[in-house]
Amino acid sequence: MDTMTFTKVLGGLCGSLLVFLLGSWVAEEMYHTGGKHGDEQQAYAIEVESDEAEVEVVEVSFDEAFAAADIDKGKKLWRQCSACHKQVDGANGTGPHLYNVVGRDKGSVDGFGYSGVLASMEGDWTPENLSGFLESPKNYAPGTIMGYRGMSKIEDRASLIAYLQTNGE
Repeated sequence: MDTMTFTKVLGGLCGSLLVFLLGSWVAEEMYHTGGKHGDEQQAYAIEVESDEAEVEVVEVSFDEAFAAADIDKGKKLWRQCSACHKQVDGANGTGPHLYNVVGRDKGSVDGFGYSGVLASMEGDWTPENLSGFLESPKNYAPGTIMGYRGMSKIEDRASLIAYLQTNGE
């Protein structure tokens, strides 16, 4: 095989590839005539009945969730809190002790250095206030240094607060 034969074979292969590429480009342009591909409107749409019923989200009030709270579940949820808080009167950890916290004045634990916003808050830690704080500490008390991201489920918050309520006088 000489150089001329090799050049002819290579030219034939390249020419065939070019014909296929150009043919593909022409066919694509013929069948997609409206601007960018995928922007076209359908000529007609077929409506299909859905078998799925719409799920209605029922919002549970905190009072209902607190009335149905599971103390055993709250005890399990306490493990998250126990990294920073203690349940022994006067034993502060990274956070203040939570012994008898339900009904206690906000920012009233002696010997604990609260962040400014919590130290200046008025009122008691009622179950509703604790629920709001546990849902999102940063939203409830902007400027707090508590690094907890929050507990989104109202049932979990109610169970934890019910458990904390059992630990006290």
